[in-house]
Amino acid sequence: MTAGARRLVEEIGGFATDPYGHALFAYLWREPGPLAELDGPRRWQGEVLREIGDHLSNPATRFTPKRIAVAKGHGIGGSALIAMIVNWSLDTCVDTRVVTTANTEAQLVSKTSPELAKWRNLSVTRDWFKTAALSHVSTQPGHSQSWRCDLLPWSPHQPEAFAGLHNAGRRIVLIFDEASSIPDRIWEVSDGALTDEGTEIIHLVVGNPTRNSGRFRDAFARYRNLWSCRQIDSRTVEGTNKIYLDEIVATYGEDSDIAKVRVRGLFPSASSMQFIGMDVVGAARSREPQANPPEPIIFGIDHARFGDDDSVLAIRQGRDAKSRPWRSWSGANSMEIAGDVTVEASRWNPDAIFVDAGGPNAGGVIDRLRQLLGPTPVFEVNFGGKGRPATLSGEIRANVANKRAEMWTNMRAWLERGAIPDHQRLADDLVGPEYSYVGENAILLERKAHMRARGLASSDWADALALTFAEPVLPRFEGGLHGDDHGPRCMHGLRFGDVRRAHRIAPDPARDLYAELYRERD
Repeated sequence: MTAGARRLVEEIGGFATDPYGHALFAYLWREPGPLAELDGPRRWQGEVLREIGDHLSNPATRFTPKRIAVAKGHGIGGSALIAMIVNWSLDTCVDTRVVTTANTEAQLVSKTSPELAKWRNLSVTRDWFKTAALSHVSTQPGHSQSWRCDLLPWSPHQPEAFAGLHNAGRRIVLIFDEASSIPDRIWEVSDGALTDEGTEIIHLVVGNPTRNSGRFRDAFARYRNLWSCRQIDSRTVEGTNKIYLDEIVATYGEDSDIAKVRVRGLFPSASSMQFIGMDVVGAARSREPQANPPEPIIFGIDHARFGDDDSVLAIRQGRDAKSRPWRSWSGANSMEIAGDVTVEASRWNPDAIFVDAGGPNAGGVIDRLRQLLGPTPVFEVNFGGKGRPATLSGEIRANVANKRAEMWTNMRAWLERGAIPDHQRLADDLVGPEYSYVGENAILLERKAHMRARGLASSDWADALALTFAEPVLPRFEGGLHGDDHGPRCMHGLRFGDVRRAHRIAPDPARDLYAELYRERD
């Protein structure tokens, strides 16, 4: 090693806990070339680099994981920051392990990887590592496997690549680019890399906040105590195209989802194809229930399909799905569920019980409930069955692809004025599914298998509530809750019991009758 090379090693080694100092030293700012017009990292980049340095310089925090989450508008230099951190981490600690992934393999290969290569080539240490499309590997003999950065495409079916990242006593850097769309399953498996003792650990997640559900969103909400969070408005960053950014805001509005995501670094009210927005669910969670004495009490039961799913009983009366406690079961058999629902039915006297017929043991629950509850109508609902046009919002009606989409569409409209339990799992389930259009602009909700591939749990709690919208149910009347041949009459002189029996024997014609009665009643 020449004297100059040795001096460079010593200089770079002095930045082991100073990534900002490394960035100023390692790149030729104000020199002829790509950085000729720049004095150093952008202000927000410098703040993140100094924050990492402060964490590592403090003996009390050095060996605790440092988690940094950046939700950003467009064009602020997120990939450049990632490259600076990758280069600093590799340059200043022998046998550092860095793993970087992105929302898609295309993003990783066509955007993240070229940016890392660009900044490696701009560095005074460019020769220390061999750069390939999906790796930066130390050129030091014997260190090619232990001192490196790997760019790994993720797969929900094979997340194990992120489970084996360990480097005890050294340094680990884990980076998610465009983190909003990386499935929760990858985040969960990657958490195992944060467990090594006596190890410097940096977990950086950066991206446009395109989704308001998932682990990236959670870093700014329920897990905020674990993360150092920044939400950066592109208009506040030097070097961004202010004219273009102002045009977006002027065209779509300051509070539009487009402006929030592309400019302001804020999470949207609803992601681009998210069916129910976080703001709608949040308002329903905080809303006080209204008393609805004449309205029917409806049970919705979603039966678990897989071992890690929940079976859930939702209870709704009119706009109130909050004041009566719900029930949930994990691993319970059909007889247990039916018995517990019978207890709840004796307490609340429901006018109708709708049960998801798709679960493997749903038939047992339905048969047992009919046996135990006698005259209380119990209906099986096929989520994949034919759907009818549903209320999307206000007076707007929408075509739907199937029964599930019909129920969820009616539920979404109801949430604008309804009250739901302040329960995080329910909220997560409601905002989880995305949607598309098929046929004649018919709404089709995302399949549960696709949700699982994105790392989301089955929407058991939300499906239970949706089941309470499976069919219209007649309101209660004075003189008795369950009419019979001698009981009270509803509109048009129809006996309440007649309508119930007709609905149970021939659901489709009775459904038309129910809908007509509701239209005239409204």
